[in-house]
Amino acid sequence: MNLDIFQIDAFATRPFEGNPAAVCPLEHWLDDGLLQAIAAENNLSETAFFVSSEDGFELRWFTPLKEVALCGHATLATAHVIFEHLGHTGPLLVFDTLSGKLTVQKKEQGLEMDFPALPPRQCDCPERLAKGLGVSPVEVWCADDYLAVFEDEETVLALQPHQELLAQLDLRGVIITAPGKTVDFVSRFFAPKLGVSEDPVCGSAHCELAPYWARRLGRTVLNARQVSKRGGSIGCEVKSDRVLLTGRAVTVMSGVMIV
Repeated sequence: MNLDIFQIDAFATRPFEGNPAAVCPLEHWLDDGLLQAIAAENNLSETAFFVSSEDGFELRWFTPLKEVALCGHATLATAHVIFEHLGHTGPLLVFDTLSGKLTVQKKEQGLEMDFPALPPRQCDCPERLAKGLGVSPVEVWCADDYLAVFEDEETVLALQPHQELLAQLDLRGVIITAPGKTVDFVSRFFAPKLGVSEDPVCGSAHCELAPYWARRLGRTVLNARQVSKRGGSIGCEVKSDRVLLTGRAVTVMSGVMIV
């Protein structure tokens, strides 16, 4: 069986920045074990699979180790493939996912994704989190992930976490964040228990970050930068229980996978 496959750099304006994701259009759903094997073979933080449905597309995301309920950069990559390579002419895409209905709309500033907001709540700092980070955060919050807040961008850039300790935490992963020098806030994201030591640019993490920083800064429209080695920029807007995330994407590879 031959499957079309694309590799897309999401939250990027040129190749080799942002977060790479594989995207596989399917005529129908394949066995879950095969989908997971394809994701493991790609060895990217996410592989997205989608099929056409009556009102849009069904969309699923897999890390090299497991299926996840929400992924921003692979949704952006999938929308890019549908718009740029599959000839979709309308401005709006509707995806049916494990996180409900998600939409992506073409805008002048990029592709705008409408995602559920995940406002974090303040919590105590687990001992394993402090040891895993090696630096004590100013605050710790939690939602799907632990959100560790630091005073400045330099601390976020310099931090080298102990991945084995972070993998033992009870939540999905760990976000570290601080005020930015040229943007409203910066962040990095670690999810070793999902097989992703550091995600270059994580859209779903900004479903937690945007509500936190909107509350802290008193503004609903924010500019963010994930300061991983590759790096990427994300526009954020908090609207009630939703977060609008905007970014661009670039195709770096297309081909056929033989399975």
